[in-house]
Amino acid sequence: MKLVVGLGNPGPKYELTRHNVGFLAVDRLVDRWKADGPQTRNQAEVYSARVAGEQVLLVKPQTFMNLSGRSVAPIATFYKVEPSDIIVIHDELDLAPMTFRVKVGGGAGGHNGLRSLDECLGSGKTSYVRLRMGIGQPLLPSGKRVSAEKHVLEQFTDDELKFLDPVLDDVADAVEMILRGELTRAMNRFNVSKKE
Repeated sequence: MKLVVGLGNPGPKYELTRHNVGFLAVDRLVDRWKADGPQTRNQAEVYSARVAGEQVLLVKPQTFMNLSGRSVAPIATFYKVEPSDIIVIHDELDLAPMTFRVKVGGGAGGHNGLRSLDECLGSGKTSYVRLRMGIGQPLLPSGKRVSAEKHVLEQFTDDELKFLDPVLDDVADAVEMILRGELTRAMNRFNVSKKE
């Protein structure tokens, strides 16, 4: 059993905000795999599919970003899924927009959704795979930074949406490679092919 978790906020108000790229990536996978669902479990929308010989649950926590772990950890516990069998897709301020990187483990880096996951999964259980989707630093034309909270909760611009679709396809390709046991290949392919 594998878990693919997309982080985001529930409801139409947040649907196309930068903070919801994890949800958008899961939606792409649901469509690609013709996954069954959703069912509601532990305050999450859960879809299921069989991919590369593995049973995969696609999880969209409905707890709001800052409490994502309260939804994901009980699902992982119930299905006895180890952290190394969890893939988490989330937005990343420190990557250029419309890029992404594959990473294993590490700290939350100021991301409240990851912080909640780490707290709820427990110490020493942060070795899950992360697909970090770049949304860029919030800068004004003057070069000054604006509030990160405001930036992540803003809707994607029309220009960003034009480039988002192929990035979601790349993220889906990376997830499939990881599920086939090709983590290193996914990192080699996607971590060096785009400029930050």
